[in-house]
Amino acid sequence: MSTSPGARPDTTAWRGVERALLPMRRLVLLCWLLPLALGLAALLWLTAGPPWAAFAVLPLALAAWGWGALARNWRSWRYAERDDDLLIARGVLWRELTVVPYGRMQLVEVTSGPLERKYGLSTLQLHTAAATTDASIPGLAPEEAERLRDRLTELGEARSAGL
Repeated sequence: MSTSPGARPDTTAWRGVERALLPMRRLVLLCWLLPLALGLAALLWLTAGPPWAAFAVLPLALAAWGWGALARNWRSWRYAERDDDLLIARGVLWRELTVVPYGRMQLVEVTSGPLERKYGLSTLQLHTAAATTDASIPGLAPEEAERLRDRLTELGEARSAGL
């Protein structure tokens, strides 16, 4: 990757989310689409006849497409801690980069639902002064989420005290 003369090279250290996020999301995908396919097949078989029951493969085709799409989405999630802000990048078709200045953070929380706990994951939720800039990082190891929460809280307090 080349840079223009006089431009600083990007030395930001990006970190990805845990690999366990991918099988967890794939499980959720299958838990929704497989029962839908079976229910649709049974409904069409009983009401319209066996040839129409073939349309139940549509949710299965969607599950197959979603399987690959989830892998691409998982690879797109990353975050970087810089001196003055936190960067969160995600997205495959629509890429999004969120920059959260430490001084604007009001609340940093770590959550972990039952399925996330089963896969050893946590989500870091950032609340800022502007409601539209709240951000989250899913798929973090609990230790990393807690470390990041503590660091961001400390930096946020230091930056807001200097305002």
